Amino acid sequence: MNLRSIGSGRITRRRLLAAGMGAGAAWALGADGTRASAQARRGGTLRVGIDGDPVTMDPHRSQAYVDRQIYQSLYDKFVDTDEHLRIVPKLATAWTISPDGKTATFKLRQGVRFHDGTPFNADAAAYNFHRMLFDPKFPSFRKSELRPVTKVTVVDAYTIALSMSQPYSPLLYALTDRAGMMVSPAAAEQAGLDYGLHPVGTGPFLFAERTLQDHITLRRNPHYWQADRPYLDTIVYRVFTDDNARVANLRSGDIDIVSLVPLPQVRALKQQAAQSGSTFRLIERSPIAWAALALNVTKPPFNNLALRQALLAAIDQQAIANAVLQGAAYPAYGFFPNGTPAYDPAWKLPPRNVAAAKAKLQEGGAQGGLEFTMLSPAGGQLLSVLQAVQSMVADAQIQMKINVIEGTEYVAQVTKLVPQATLVTWSGRPDPDFDVYPFVTQSGIGSLNYSGYASPRVQDILDSARAEYDVAKRRGLYGQVTRILAQDAPYVPLYFPREYKLVSTKLEGFVDQPDGMMRFHEAWLSS
Repeated sequence: MNLRSIGSGRITRRRLLAAGMGAGAAWALGADGTRASAQARRGGTLRVGIDGDPVTMDPHRSQAYVDRQIYQSLYDKFVDTDEHLRIVPKLATAWTISPDGKTATFKLRQGVRFHDGTPFNADAAAYNFHRMLFDPKFPSFRKSELRPVTKVTVVDAYTIALSMSQPYSPLLYALTDRAGMMVSPAAAEQAGLDYGLHPVGTGPFLFAERTLQDHITLRRNPHYWQADRPYLDTIVYRVFTDDNARVANLRSGDIDIVSLVPLPQVRALKQQAAQSGSTFRLIERSPIAWAALALNVTKPPFNNLALRQALLAAIDQQAIANAVLQGAAYPAYGFFPNGTPAYDPAWKLPPRNVAAAKAKLQEGGAQGGLEFTMLSPAGGQLLSVLQAVQSMVADAQIQMKINVIEGTEYVAQVTKLVPQATLVTWSGRPDPDFDVYPFVTQSGIGSLNYSGYASPRVQDILDSARAEYDVAKRRGLYGQVTRILAQDAPYVPLYFPREYKLVSTKLEGFVDQPDGMMRFHEAWLSS
């Protein structure tokens, strides 16, 4: 397929996926890729309820879902996705991919400045890619997303080229997330590893102040490259680790929008939102996220395949989705949720089988039963899920202890493969590669591969999928990997959560995106 002119014209999601799930196109929403709103009201403070305290404000070091919510307002990306997962221009206005698929060349937007006043141009972009990929002193977590990139070339003041060792179909989608977020070279050089304490991007809002475990405040960027955006003066992100507290503060009017609506409450909230005079509405989308148990294959007991298979057989995904989460999720079978291009409706896990689980314990040498500890991040919904799992596996003579710890310590332990097992929740990505590759390959160990699993066969298949631009062939390769992982069981799939936002009726202009990230550059408050 000739990909030399991708980056202009009106291309639908189907045509985009046919070009390889990663070869993107500019979608004409207007000269700057946004919608105009004649009735938008300027000013005001938007109050956002988030589920945890962000770990870092540096996108190139970030691993946490909640971090990304703040980044949407603080940083611009090379490109972005719209509400139909189509690639749209951002800091890159056009792009071409060479016929061999190994070079991506980007034309950059002119007249953009970082919050510190320094210019964004090809040199600044090159600095960011070198920081993420080639700086031996910088602990980047973006390397796995950009691994095929071997060289960064400044073509001219506003043109940059990324050379790759092989065709890499997920590239453009990688640049819609943290790998495409540009930090100020001047600020990064001055602060070093402390950059995250005083972040400087090019986004519609700039960093004002932060109180740990309480809130983060962003102010309107008066010099944003879209002269009439944003509409809001201030965004305050307030931290509510308790699910009930987030919802209660929205219902009382103390906050204006909640991400990560607790799934067991969705049924009641949907009924309340439908009532006349309700002060909030509930937005629902198909799932793009997944939740699973990562079993550490590098140490006992789950370095034993039979014991991993025993745990898998003892869990009822259908009951978790329908009973524990009240139908606000789908039972998971692997890494590709219902709302993603690689979803396979024909593939299901075998139903729960306690007898088979006990037989696998015998096979694995655990005749007297199995005991292990499950590590979990904080969260009432997550604890409810784990308590249900704990009850299920006990029927098969598996005793699971639950150890709940907070954000930074949780991340530190799971990346170092300390726990025997851990509950993992992944917010999902538009390209299927990012939903599986970093979790089951050698390159992900030390970052997102929380099981320590690495299989040469799986590695080869996933590398082939990365180099393939044909959507049907990619989907087939991901199907092969799904079946191998179901047998090897380094992860036990649990559920695919439906995507929800709880929103005040005062919030206007907000468009919910399939990736679950809240973008507020076009949002405004009616009163």
